Amino acid sequence: MRPLRPARRLTILCFAALACCALMAGTLRADEPAVPSSREQITLSFAPLVKQVEPAVVNIYTRAVVQQRTSPLFNDPFFRQFFGDALGQPSQRIQNSLGSGVIVRSDGLVVTNVHVIEGAQEIKVVLSDGREFSATLVTSDDQSDLALLKVDPEGATLPVLPLGDSDTLEVGDLVLAIGNPFGVGQTVTSGIVSALARTRVGISDYGFFIQTDAAINPGNSGGALVTMDGKLAGINTAIVSRSGGSVGIGFAIPANMVKSVIDAAGNGGRIVRPWIGATGQPVTAELAQGFGLAKPGGVVINNLYDGGPAQQAGLKVGDIVTAINDRAVEDPGALRFRLATLPVGSTATLTVLRKGQSLELPIPLTQAPETPPRDETLIEGRTPLMGAHIANLSPALAEEVGMSGIWSGVVLTKVENGSPAAQVGFRPGDILLKINEVPCPDVKTTLDQLAQRSVHWKITVKRGDRVQTLDLG
Repeated sequence: MRPLRPARRLTILCFAALACCALMAGTLRADEPAVPSSREQITLSFAPLVKQVEPAVVNIYTRAVVQQRTSPLFNDPFFRQFFGDALGQPSQRIQNSLGSGVIVRSDGLVVTNVHVIEGAQEIKVVLSDGREFSATLVTSDDQSDLALLKVDPEGATLPVLPLGDSDTLEVGDLVLAIGNPFGVGQTVTSGIVSALARTRVGISDYGFFIQTDAAINPGNSGGALVTMDGKLAGINTAIVSRSGGSVGIGFAIPANMVKSVIDAAGNGGRIVRPWIGATGQPVTAELAQGFGLAKPGGVVINNLYDGGPAQQAGLKVGDIVTAINDRAVEDPGALRFRLATLPVGSTATLTVLRKGQSLELPIPLTQAPETPPRDETLIEGRTPLMGAHIANLSPALAEEVGMSGIWSGVVLTKVENGSPAAQVGFRPGDILLKINEVPCPDVKTTLDQLAQRSVHWKITVKRGDRVQTLDLG
């Protein structure tokens, strides 16, 4: 920002002095800004709100036992010929981590981030009043980075933070962030909603984040973003930072997504989301011009599952989805989020532009079918794919592993550490296309082809948008 020139600064100071004089003389209108005129106005505070909501925000401590080699010399063949495996005997190291959580039901249901409790063998929940409880994992959802924990309140009634409707938030709304940054203890910071519907930040599969400038730091993950009416707006989950500390750009998972995961607690912890069998791409400024639209925004459909809900509802390739249930859809991330927050078995209304005409299409929200069965198999035997787990792709598996729109083929679901497949460079998510020029449409064909002994392998895979062939002697 450019500094003010001295003359300009003097003018402003004179105007401010005149304004104060006018205020004291009672000449300013009642609707103009005024200096606080009472002690009550001067001492406005968030304290009553904090006292109301802070007890429901908890600290989470996790503990895990990690196996590690006692000496890096174990990897050197020269030393191994003298000492054998003695150098490589694994030792155990205790790994601790911390984060935050929110009590969302008085019976002890706590929501936090998956990355807070991932790999934990012991989870402890500590309330702001000092009470401690051991927690068990109810369910975790990697796609949204949300996890549900359960503690036994032992007959006591636990404080609860009610969920708000995150769709009612507006940019500029005041919010509080509550959590346990850097393990220093329960901390409250204030800020505003800086932006909504952030979908391109690469944090999780269901990216549709609330952005805030309330200070969020390591340890705040899983904590609460709270509105001024004392409701949960979202779960703090990530920050943009070069130093590891807050720079005023933090992201929270909206409360409406949190609600969809909480609903899974009544379903045995199983999270089932709607699937319509359609994918698309964002309507950019260039596409908008081509479609004759006034501005970019929306999702142009480019792929439909044959016989899927979208096709049956009348959706066509080239249609532009602009809203679901009157909620605007700006890009594919927003489309996925809006669908994910709706219950399976209900009906949604898609607002669609087709050749300049606006249509409303009712569409049933169903569970993605697992057709064909996944037939997940660990590849054994001396081949470059030894140690890889493969499965038949289906709409259900594609949704599970975050490969929306790829509904057939053979996918690597897991690659064992240190296996030949890992050493060659195969990764989970790779799609097998061909082995020695023979197509691999399913697991059975793939296994049959691998059973053909060969000293030379050509394996073609698709990774993201790239197709590559590994020529292995």
